[in-house]
Amino acid sequence: MEKVRIDDVEDELSPLGVHSVRKPVSAVLGATEFAMNYFELEPGESFSGGLHTHHDQEEVFYVEEGTATFDVGIERESVEVAADELIRFPPGEFQEGYNDGSETVVGWAIGAPGASHDWDALQSRIYCPECEEETTQDTTMVDGTFQFTCTECGAEQPRVARRRLRRSR
Repeated sequence: MEKVRIDDVEDELSPLGVHSVRKPVSAVLGATEFAMNYFELEPGESFSGGLHTHHDQEEVFYVEEGTATFDVGIERESVEVAADELIRFPPGEFQEGYNDGSETVVGWAIGAPGASHDWDALQSRIYCPECEEETTQDTTMVDGTFQFTCTECGAEQPRVARRRLRRSR
C-alpha cells in the first residue's frame, strides 16, 4: 500500500513548457500498470502541448475544476469537458486538451496499460517545412527534448521546446 498527498508530489513538467503544474502521482505511488498525472492549467496552458496520439495507451481525463477543451481527431473536433466530467481516448485517436477559458483547470490524466510512455508509439501533428503543411510526426525523446520526424517526407524538425504545438485559434 502506498499513500501520498498531492501537495507532497513534486512537479515534473513537460520539456515543451506547456503547463505550470504536473504531478506524476503514479510514479510516486510506484504504479507500474497505469499512469496518473495531476494538472493545474492556467489560461492558455495544455496537458500535452499539441495534437498527438498514443498507439500503446488509452487515456482518460477527469476535470475536477473548470472547463477543459479537447481537440479530437486530425479534423480537431472541439469538445468541452466541464467539472466532474470525463473523456476517454482509445489508442490511436489524436487529441489535445487545454485551458481555453479564463479560470484555472484542475484535472487528472490516467493512461493504461503501463506507467510510462513508449516514445516510439507516440505521434504528433505539427507543421513540416518540407511538406509545407501540418503532417503526422513520429516523436522521440532525445536528451530531454522532443525530436519530431515527418512520416510523409522523413524530415527531422529542429529540437526546440515549443510553447504551443497546436494551431493558433
